[in-house]
Amino acid sequence: MNGGKVLVIGSATTDILIPVSHIPVRSEDVNVYEQHLSLGGCAFNVCDSILHFGVPCIPFLPVGRGVYGDFVRSELKKRGIRTRAPEPSAENGCCYCLVEPDGERTFICYHGAEYFFRPEWFRELEDSGLGREIDSVYICGLEIEEPSGVYIIEFLERHPEYLVYFAPSSRICMIAPGKMERILNLAPILHLNREEACAYTGCSGEEEAALQLHRRTGNTVLVTLGAEGCRLTGNRDDGSFVNERIPTFPVSNIVDTVGAGDSHIGSFIALRQLGEDLPEAVRKANRVSAAVVGTSGALLAHETFLTLDL
Repeated sequence: MNGGKVLVIGSATTDILIPVSHIPVRSEDVNVYEQHLSLGGCAFNVCDSILHFGVPCIPFLPVGRGVYGDFVRSELKKRGIRTRAPEPSAENGCCYCLVEPDGERTFICYHGAEYFFRPEWFRELEDSGLGREIDSVYICGLEIEEPSGVYIIEFLERHPEYLVYFAPSSRICMIAPGKMERILNLAPILHLNREEACAYTGCSGEEEAALQLHRRTGNTVLVTLGAEGCRLTGNRDDGSFVNERIPTFPVSNIVDTVGAGDSHIGSFIALRQLGEDLPEAVRKANRVSAAVVGTSGALLAHETFLTLDL
């Protein structure tokens, strides 16, 4: 295992999962007959996956006020998870997850306090001494897109010794170009899906997009492909180059795809911290992600995780 801890920066929020027969069109009425609340947010989902592997991480997840903040705070306490981010006075938001019968999800996100950061929070983190325990950092494009995303970037620029894992999210093309350039200059490991990679690069296929991104960052690029697995492009630990699709595991019953990408990158981070080489880390992350799409919501019960053939 690597000696340092993983700092996970981002949101912990309330996911409201709503099964629908189809996505409504303008002025249409749609009846739903169930919904349920789940702890979510990209950064929390990543933390959850990392902790399944027993890898130490530092959650840096602001939790605000209001009914959704109270729910998040209660759920984190049940799991024994302590966030090191200060508690904002603003209201926490939520994410409405519309889930169609084939498991595809559409998000409507109310961004509250969980998506906004302050520069003094990062100074406090550094002054606390925790900064010296960190060797890698996860960030998500949803927080970077917001105006306060610049404070996350400034923190990372002060610490070039950290390995950055960056998941730009489906909002990749909405992130200000200047912010994207500053993050790419940090040589992050990129994790994104085929649609995101092609939209950002203008390439027609995931291999061309992955190669272009690899040339830009000089680091590993992971492009997830749903049922087709994951494209891995980068240099192994021995320096040899790898550019291949690594197949996923079949899922007999897709419940929903909420959190599939988060569980994949979280598992990949944990496995790399444990010393797995790149292809094997991707293969095992594929296995965890496949299990997540076979369950409701973004979180995999630890008992289920222990049954996976890893």
